[in-house]
Amino acid sequence: MNGKNALRMALQTREQHIKREKATSNICTAQALLATMAGMYATYHGPEGIRAIADRVHGIASFLSGEITKLGYQQENTNFFDTIRIDLPRHVKREDIEWLSLDLEMNFRYFSNGQVGLSIDETTNIEDINWILEVFAKAANKPVPVITAIPENNTIDGPFLRKTAYLKQHVFSKYRSETEMARYIKRLEKKDISLVHSMISLGSCTMKLNAATEMLPLSWIEFNGIHPFVPKNQAMGYHELMEELRRDLAEITGFADISLQPNSGAAGEYAGLLVIREYHKSRGEGHRNVALIPSSAHGTNPASAVMAGMKVVVVPCDERGNIDVNELKVKAEEFKDNLSCFMVTYPSTHGVFESSITEMCSIIHRYGGQVYMDGANMNAQVGLTNPSRIGADVCHLNLHKTFAIPHGGGGPGVGPICVAKHLVEFLPAHSVMNNGHVGIHAVSGAPWGSASVLTITYGYIKMLGADGLTDATKIAILNANYIAARLKDNYGILYTGENGRVGHEMILECRHLKTASGISETDISKRLMDYGFHAPTLSFPVHGTLMVEPTESESKEELDRFVDTMNAIFEEIKEVETGVADKSDNVLMNAPHTAEMLTANEWTHSYSREKAAFPLEWLRENKFWVPVGRVDNAWGDRNLFCTCEPLESYK
Repeated sequence: MNGKNALRMALQTREQHIKREKATSNICTAQALLATMAGMYATYHGPEGIRAIADRVHGIASFLSGEITKLGYQQENTNFFDTIRIDLPRHVKREDIEWLSLDLEMNFRYFSNGQVGLSIDETTNIEDINWILEVFAKAANKPVPVITAIPENNTIDGPFLRKTAYLKQHVFSKYRSETEMARYIKRLEKKDISLVHSMISLGSCTMKLNAATEMLPLSWIEFNGIHPFVPKNQAMGYHELMEELRRDLAEITGFADISLQPNSGAAGEYAGLLVIREYHKSRGEGHRNVALIPSSAHGTNPASAVMAGMKVVVVPCDERGNIDVNELKVKAEEFKDNLSCFMVTYPSTHGVFESSITEMCSIIHRYGGQVYMDGANMNAQVGLTNPSRIGADVCHLNLHKTFAIPHGGGGPGVGPICVAKHLVEFLPAHSVMNNGHVGIHAVSGAPWGSASVLTITYGYIKMLGADGLTDATKIAILNANYIAARLKDNYGILYTGENGRVGHEMILECRHLKTASGISETDISKRLMDYGFHAPTLSFPVHGTLMVEPTESESKEELDRFVDTMNAIFEEIKEVETGVADKSDNVLMNAPHTAEMLTANEWTHSYSREKAAFPLEWLRENKFWVPVGRVDNAWGDRNLFCTCEPLESYK
């Protein structure tokens, strides 16, 4: 709006929520935290530092290749960067290599053809190099060499050497001291509204507290320093934790077994659907490929079904937001010969506990289908009911939502799947796992997914216990109904249950406000930033609405602060509606207001700077200054810019 350049997420990148059954991707949870760490690593080291690290890594690998060859071994990789593959002479046994390396607390890779592999990284030092050579020398009954320095050695052939520049942006050459780097990171941090500022009210996303006591074990080397492929006997504590967590999650959901492998909720959906598909195949019914999905289901469900090779059939909802049971019966009957599953979210993404949920599950089972329950809203189930009791066969859990692993930019996500007894044998397999059954193919490169962050959920469950988990659910539902009760007169609650209550989230109606004043749900969301709040979920699952989920983490004081803000915004809308405020030049349509805008020499708006910046008194004590003004969303969606190099540069 101010004529400046800005980056925003284009509509196309959110296709799974926008296109629903027409979506072709269910990518939902990015490994945001890991991507940020990698980005900061590159920022600090810059192109010269990255090259120096790479040269050292390759130099060590090349040196080891030569030294191991001198001991009578054959190095198989002609061209390599950091990994070498060693063929053993006839008189050397693989077992000797393995025992000698384990004695020095090292793990190599052992191929089925008897060859041995090892990789080098920037942490490899002289001591490691001497230990590696000691293993191969002793196994070959040769004198053990002693290395005191690593010569520079580049054995990469010319065609494989990079000749183009990289990391050319200014940011990769600007921060070379820890002090400057820390200040840069702090500047970025100050641009984000987070839970340290205010409640994050995103409906369907469950942005709850990630307590410090749950997060602390992430910094322990015993958890974060273990490779996912280490032998089980080297990570017994880890496996004990994961087994206990699986048992706890099985008890919470009522299911027989759990796979911790999927790395996100969307990946969990996909994995769960593959389990169902494999089950049908095992019964000679591989033709079953129809997924019935209600319009109130979680946004990624249709896209996941398409990815799993299924045909999506949407089941409509009635005027109260409940799944139309009669329509479900009709469609289940129509597709009975090919019915694979019914994907349902409970409580629904409309924020409603549907009393006919068990009846719907029975209908699906009657026609040979399986019930997939999306666990996105487990925050309203834990301790009160569970998917198994309701009648589901499969459920994924968002540990990054209900079970306290950081969501959004704090990732990575974890989306384990829970299954009934008849589906256990089809849970995801992995080449390094031995779970006693042959399941679907691995859905993650790591056998137990993002294992290190499982410590957060483990701590969350153990510290709360059964009573605490149940109380958390009750408070989440109570908080949502408190907000709904205080906002229903001004905004209106789109859907409620039979008793007039919502679940753990609600949809605020905004369409009547736009009709009367011209102020849209987008304007409300932008204005919320001036009050120091992140916007609720915008126009999903119903266009022209706002979806709010307070979670159990928020106190009554914070809920009141949010309600007071929403009601203050409602009064601002009424000012536009009644003509007190200008129809086009008002605090809502110009929001958010940056410090640069508010301190400019010229102020041409029809309202005061004070009204823009400090609409409520408490903002004077704790003001979040928005770094970026309003972006023209529609223009951005229609005018995409590719940030990659033009095709000509790859010739």
